[in-house]
Amino acid sequence: MQPLKVAIQGYEGCFHHIAAEGFFGGGIGIMPCATFRGVVKALEEGSADAALMAIENSIAGSILPNYGLLQDGRLRVVGEVYLQIKQNLLVLPDVELEEIREVWSHPMALLQCADFLDDKGWRLVETEDTALSARQVAEQKVRHAAAIAGELPARLFGLKVIAPEINTIRNNHTRFMVLRRSGDCKEDENRANINKASMFFRVGHRKGSLVSVLNTMERYNINMTKLQSYPVPSDPFHYLFHLDMEFQDVWEYREAVMHMSSVSDALTVYGEYTKGMHI
Repeated sequence: MQPLKVAIQGYEGCFHHIAAEGFFGGGIGIMPCATFRGVVKALEEGSADAALMAIENSIAGSILPNYGLLQDGRLRVVGEVYLQIKQNLLVLPDVELEEIREVWSHPMALLQCADFLDDKGWRLVETEDTALSARQVAEQKVRHAAAIAGELPARLFGLKVIAPEINTIRNNHTRFMVLRRSGDCKEDENRANINKASMFFRVGHRKGSLVSVLNTMERYNINMTKLQSYPVPSDPFHYLFHLDMEFQDVWEYREAVMHMSSVSDALTVYGEYTKGMHI
């Protein structure tokens, strides 16, 4: 039996890879993609069975272009993962700290570890991906260089974690959405395990139009966990709203969605799933 093939943005060993294994378990096949659009395309075309896509970070905020990608009616959100981002300093197995002269990593990772790096005097080399940096240090056997990346690249490429968790802000989490093709998802209105949903809606420029949608959640005892507006490119100065909600009673939730649909110009649910785990 072929392993599940999961499309991710980034390289083998990246944080998307870690999150994918956290959700699906080990033994999956990873399909690295250069862009998030490439991830969606791989899933739509059937090259991948599932996909993971980062949607927001607790420090950097929302990844707005990815909300637009979620609107595609051929994809469904089937789950989510919250991954704590832990950056580590990786070197060849026999290298010591005093041998390091430069550090390779993605610009964001270098920034996240600025307090640790500031007094070292090392040259900082920006790369396109944390895991790629680790692989390059390993493959090129560069003794004077270290990479900043997660723990998985250390295991994959035979590197040593010489300094663990060097990121300044420890409480740094990224939320990933797990995607499948709509045709591969069996709808079951009696599922008892769903307690979260993702959707987008649009309202007109009318007084109280947005409030009418949002008040529905209080009426039906629903907790809104995310509300994100983003522009409609084809319609200047008009916006769509992404909404995540948690609920306890699935039937109350379905009634709420029916009412929200009636007071909005358009509403589409693209995911009903179980609230995600933190790893």
